[in-house]
Amino acid sequence: MDTPSAAKTRYRRVLVKLSGEALAGDKGYGIDLDIIEPIAKDIAAAAATGVELCVVIGGGNIFRGLMAAEGGIDRARADYMGMLATVMNALALQTAIERAGQTARVMSAIPMPTVCEPYIRDKALDHLAKGRVVVFAGGTGNPFFTTDTAAALRAAEMECEALYKATQVDGVYSADPQKVPDATRYERLSYADVLKQDLRIMDGAAIALARDNRIPIIVFSIKNQGSLALELQGQGASTTIDGG
Repeated sequence: MDTPSAAKTRYRRVLVKLSGEALAGDKGYGIDLDIIEPIAKDIAAAAATGVELCVVIGGGNIFRGLMAAEGGIDRARADYMGMLATVMNALALQTAIERAGQTARVMSAIPMPTVCEPYIRDKALDHLAKGRVVVFAGGTGNPFFTTDTAAALRAAEMECEALYKATQVDGVYSADPQKVPDATRYERLSYADVLKQDLRIMDGAAIALARDNRIPIIVFSIKNQGSLALELQGQGASTTIDGG
């Protein structure tokens, strides 16, 4: 089967935001290897089209800083613990991507040179130019910021043309489609719509960063094999959030 060429894709360079929970599968906790393998194959297949691809991954399948803070742990310390969880997920994803045949690098906002590379913007850009998938871990490196905000920040720093938000449903709905079968799926929303309606697709800081840097956010489902490559070719079902 022929590999789609970069000329057929919508964007030259993109960032994909994955939640940590996406790696847990039905277990709800930890890393499910049966779940991470098809996700990694999707990422590898998308990178094989010629698109320069980077990923920001959360850590909620291992540790959620906000919930720990509510339980009595100092908020800043809890957030740092959550950042460490993202490094574990990133290393697992790197391994799976490389098993799928694509070179990947993990770069952490929290320096840990014996484990992975520290985040250096110029080095990350060099990896992308060489066709490597770059997995960003450690959030922004600062407490009180979510990995959604880290995704928007890295997308701006990497000069990405779009931010793909991977979810369990094929876009943004007026209500939870699993609870409300006739919920309406939006084809397009503005940044202002998302903030005004408090749709909580990503946190407000992430939406504002994407808006200020004119980076469209494309919300799609990661559940079906090949969905990311289809989205990059403009063929999948999704919701686009942009300036309207």
